[in-house]
Amino acid sequence: MSRVGILAYGSLIEDPGKELAPLISERRPRVRTPFSIEFARSSPTRDGAPTVVPVESGGCPVDGALLVLEVGVSLATAKDMLWRRETRNEASGKRYSPPARPHPDQMVVERLSRFQGIEVVLYARFGANLTDPGAATLADLAIQSARAGAGRIGRDGISYLMSLKQQGITTPLMPGYEREILRRTGASSLEEAWSRCRRGLV
Repeated sequence: MSRVGILAYGSLIEDPGKELAPLISERRPRVRTPFSIEFARSSPTRDGAPTVVPVESGGCPVDGALLVLEVGVSLATAKDMLWRRETRNEASGKRYSPPARPHPDQMVVERLSRFQGIEVVLYARFGANLTDPGAATLADLAIQSARAGAGRIGRDGISYLMSLKQQGITTPLMPGYEREILRRTGASSLEEAWSRCRRGLV
């Protein structure tokens, strides 16, 4: 029986969610994405924090992780669980329905055939909703989200940026984006920047 894989390139690497995590039989690190990603989306589920999404121009391929699911997990089940995880609907029993004309806030489950020796590999695609984002725009969104409710639970832009760095992911916009956060917060590290935002010092 063929297995299904999920290509993770963002927060999914570190946190696949409570439904997917128990079904992962193998994690393959440093798997290069066959598409470019960049900070081109302001996420409403993260109080507007910038997140990486696949882009047609700009960005670059990154080393993500291939999460190979256990034998017996069907393609439909994998799609449902990936969609629920990415849309914060875990354990709801809701099913993924491909949108006919997706808008930027709708997630599309994309598929790769025979990728890295796996018959079918899925990945999440949200639309870009930031037009030509620069360091100033990204830093502003990240700081605002860190000061908001998302910052209290580590779902803000600064925490997201730290997570990507820990996973070894980098994009063309990341260095300038990080420098701008540090400049605006008067911090010497992202951890300090987050702390200053949470303490109301920014």
